[in-house]
Amino acid sequence: MSKKILILPGDGIGPEIVAEAVKLIERLRADFGLNVELEHGLIGGSAYDAKRHPLPEDTLRLAQAADAVLLGAVGGHKWESLPIALRPEKGLLGLRAGLTLFSNLRPAILYPQLAAASTLKSEIVAGLDIMIVRELTGGIYFGQPRGIRTLDNGERQGFNTLVYSESEIERIGRSAFNIAMKRNKRLCSVDKANVLECTELWREIMTGLAKDYPEVELTHMYVDNAAMQLVRAPKQFDVMVTTNMFGDILSDCAAMLTGSIGMLPSASLDAKGKGMYEPIHGSAPDIAGKGIANPLATILSVAMMLRYTLNEQALAQRVERAVNKVLDQGLRTADIHTAGCEKVGTARIGDAVCAAL
Repeated sequence: MSKKILILPGDGIGPEIVAEAVKLIERLRADFGLNVELEHGLIGGSAYDAKRHPLPEDTLRLAQAADAVLLGAVGGHKWESLPIALRPEKGLLGLRAGLTLFSNLRPAILYPQLAAASTLKSEIVAGLDIMIVRELTGGIYFGQPRGIRTLDNGERQGFNTLVYSESEIERIGRSAFNIAMKRNKRLCSVDKANVLECTELWREIMTGLAKDYPEVELTHMYVDNAAMQLVRAPKQFDVMVTTNMFGDILSDCAAMLTGSIGMLPSASLDAKGKGMYEPIHGSAPDIAGKGIANPLATILSVAMMLRYTLNEQALAQRVERAVNKVLDQGLRTADIHTAGCEKVGTARIGDAVCAAL
């Protein structure tokens, strides 16, 4: 029985990078027996332009019926003047919430061919392989109450609420522990328990969960120290688990250790393994339409889809090996280009990966 994949290109460079991922999926269907059907929908600013909402009802219905979702990127200067509820990013947040995608997996892997592209010394980042597990449907991004209000003295005040329930923390904690069991059995929980009661509860529950995973070494770290350690000695980490906002920030920090944010895929999973897959970079409207965006994070997101939702482990490894071959060939988009390599565009990279399969 075929699986359904919903394709959501989104905004900015989203359509360009997703086109290369779709090219790859079609190749996997034609030559390697991948049994999937593709559907297409609108999200973000493009959805607002067409249907006056960043997450149209028909897109959400298609996503709920699909086995997996492949998303490009949302947002851009064009829509920044819209009310917050109608901005492109609300479409992405709404999709995550509507599909209950609570576990966000963000690997930070430094390909050896790109060691020179990192801003850190090669001896600091060589061999880097971190998995950041970010809670995705709770925390300060979703907490209520929130808004902008006017005080009695006439001054305006913005406010947001950081809130997590025990069940939300336990759910993401078990996801992280299970991933640690499949890797090097080391888990670092990142919080700010010294000043935030919400993450004091986070630490307490993570500590309690550790009793169910005696093989996993659990450590705790404050988020400010974690940010420093990611730059000072990143290879001390194997799996990191943290809140929605902290994970958002730390995963982007880790991205630069790998040479470019254009190399990092992600998976957002529900309790049954259904997932949405997307590169962690943004829509980059300044380079949209120029054909120079790096599609490798999106292509590697397809590999994660094959591994975590479609249960096609062999094909996932084949895609990852193909990316390695392309890097060995010295082909680079502008964001990862170094001396001695050939600078090429988006489509050329996508064609090369398909050829390397």
